[in-house]
Amino acid sequence: MSIVVTGASGHLGRLVVESLLARGTDPARIVATARRTEALDDLAARGVDVRRADYGDRASLDAALAGAERVLLVSGTEFGQRVAQHTAVIEAAVAAGASLVAYTSAPRASTTSLLLAAEHTATEEVLVAADVDHVLLRNAWYVENYTAQLPTYLEHGIVGAAGEGRVSIALRREYAEAAAAVLVEDGHAGATYELGGPAVTLTELAAVISATVGKPVSYTDVPVPQLVGILTGAGVPQPAAETFADVDRGIAEGELLVPTDDLARLLGREPLPAADAVREALGA
Repeated sequence: MSIVVTGASGHLGRLVVESLLARGTDPARIVATARRTEALDDLAARGVDVRRADYGDRASLDAALAGAERVLLVSGTEFGQRVAQHTAVIEAAVAAGASLVAYTSAPRASTTSLLLAAEHTATEEVLVAADVDHVLLRNAWYVENYTAQLPTYLEHGIVGAAGEGRVSIALRREYAEAAAAVLVEDGHAGATYELGGPAVTLTELAAVISATVGKPVSYTDVPVPQLVGILTGAGVPQPAAETFADVDRGIAEGELLVPTDDLARLLGREPLPAADAVREALGA
């Protein structure tokens, strides 16, 4: 029986596979799936079982999940289609006889008002109702969500609508390590984990980035409608701009603050301090 990681060609999925390997999991027991399997050739060369799986192609899911014991459903990226796609993965896992499905969700998905979380909330409802044990991995914000925008920050600073709200951040690899722990350890069935690292304001984050790169990066706070206008002016489609700006609204209201030690408990250590996490992410 195998451990299946969906979306393994993406940033998070690949890191979960790497974490499983680092834990000493037999590569032949790991199934890494992607729409384009050539993106996983390096994993195949290391003995990982690579299979094609397209969230929109049920037949490919049935084939990819055949023999699955535990499945990590990494949330998809096709907004508006994700609930149907995730449901197809869950149904394929149940049909394969999997004993556990873990899902990468959003903070407080059952109660949050974040626009970005709506499809996560609906997916959780499908998974909880399915005939399979589940684990909900409610990941807060990735450090890389910010550090990937460094060129823009150096030119314009950080512009947001988060006020003095705090957002819990951790490295993508730390969330991946937590997911790997759930896949290889017993005792997690039925658990909901609110996962996040140190909490920072965007003003504090700007200061950390400034200190790391040795160049000034400021934070400018604007109202949510103004942020939407700035994003659309930069070429972001209106629906996406409204969703991204709503994230900052959520930060201001505390919806991305995760005051639990769930991530530390799954990691077996504290997540990196914000300054160290930013330094690692920028170094990568």
